[in-house]
Amino acid sequence: MTSRRDLFALAGMAALAPQSQAAVPNKKRIRLAVSTYSYWHLRGEKYPIEKVIEEAADIGFEGVEILHRQMADESTAYLNKLKRMAWERGLSLPFFSIHQDFVAPTKEERDQHIKHTEHCIELASQMGIPAIRLNSGRWKTIKSFDDLMKVKGDEPPLPGFKNEDAIKWCIDSIKQCMVKAEQHGVVLCLENHWGLTTRAEVLLEIWRGVNSPFLGINLDTGNWPGNEEAAYTGIAKIVPHATICQAKTYYGGGVWYTLKLDYKKIASTMRNAGYQGWISLEMEGNEAPESAVRKSYKELREAFA
Repeated sequence: MTSRRDLFALAGMAALAPQSQAAVPNKKRIRLAVSTYSYWHLRGEKYPIEKVIEEAADIGFEGVEILHRQMADESTAYLNKLKRMAWERGLSLPFFSIHQDFVAPTKEERDQHIKHTEHCIELASQMGIPAIRLNSGRWKTIKSFDDLMKVKGDEPPLPGFKNEDAIKWCIDSIKQCMVKAEQHGVVLCLENHWGLTTRAEVLLEIWRGVNSPFLGINLDTGNWPGNEEAAYTGIAKIVPHATICQAKTYYGGGVWYTLKLDYKKIASTMRNAGYQGWISLEMEGNEAPESAVRKSYKELREAFA
């Protein structure tokens, strides 16, 4: 008899199937979600997640990605409220975006972030969210994130250490998180985020090093050093293995930088790679979200129609 854990593993392996079989172009309608981050860029007063859920349903999105730092609290009543509001409006909650940092020389510091990730797995499970955005972390030799953006994530290691050390810390830490992820049936999706995984090669090395059906990849279309061509090259490398995608737009000019991404070109690349997962909008422009998110939805819906 197949155990429940085996069923979860088989489901996870199916989600990662593009890495082990010839890609078949996807002709299905791609589902669109919107990240609550699109309405609040970690500055100033938080934009209520409840309001994002209402907006998403009105615009036509099929799901809402929840940013952990944007939540009002972590009470069971609040988590259930968000789940209920989405259900009543016919929306899914496909993704939970959290922050953690495994690039730390001391085991004590890494353990804190492992515990934080495990806690967030439990929150996601409570809300019925099947996947979590996972960060590798960064060296923090450039203290300000604004300054890190000026150098496009090209951050030097701490004195006495190498990137190979950080890669090992990440692999070991993520492996420990896999136990809780498997217990709750929640897939962790490692993102090409600023820091250690800015480069696609490093992200794929960590992903392969963990080697778990409960570790997927979150493809972020905007987190690339350089220009648009660098983005297209990076996307092509990662998309055959991606399990979810965050799509950046920059209406009103980017908060930190602007990429003029051709989403019809990106959609073609993703479909040819057999991608079948969600596209979650991260509007990272300075235009008011009430108008910019609607424009972004139209752009993505046309590209991924």
